[in-house]
Amino acid sequence: MTFDSIDKKLLKLLQSDSKQTNKALAHALGLSVTAVYERIKKLESNGVINKYVALVDKKSVDKDFVAFCNIKLIQHTQEYVVKFEREVAKLEEVLECYHISGDYDYLIKVLVEDMEEFRNFMVKKLTKIDHIGSTYSMFMINEVKHTTAITL
Repeated sequence: MTFDSIDKKLLKLLQSDSKQTNKALAHALGLSVTAVYERIKKLESNGVINKYVALVDKKSVDKDFVAFCNIKLIQHTQEYVVKFEREVAKLEEVLECYHISGDYDYLIKVLVEDMEEFRNFMVKKLTKIDHIGSTYSMFMINEVKHTTAITL
């Protein structure tokens, strides 16, 4: 899909606050409410906008211990990859999971309350998944930048 300058501005506005009314967006873009509505519907139907969410503050819900875990499977067969991905997707503590290149096969981002909860997650959940050969964990010291916005 090709984006004109208005589409880009609209997406920037929606990414900063998706609860803005079409009237407020129209005012900011110098368009009619109908034109804004039609542009949003077009972005949604083309899969550019695929959902609207509320971003929850980690600290406010006592889930501000962030760990990144590298995971290496014992083998790279299709069966092992599919099983690992299916199982890790079920773990509520895992916010993100990426199949990566390099020394490890996967990188996951884990969000829990504290070190004790992280240990329980590792021992009782993650390492129970078959075919994991090794893991390597790192912990967040300070969040320097965190955004969900994509610049066009």
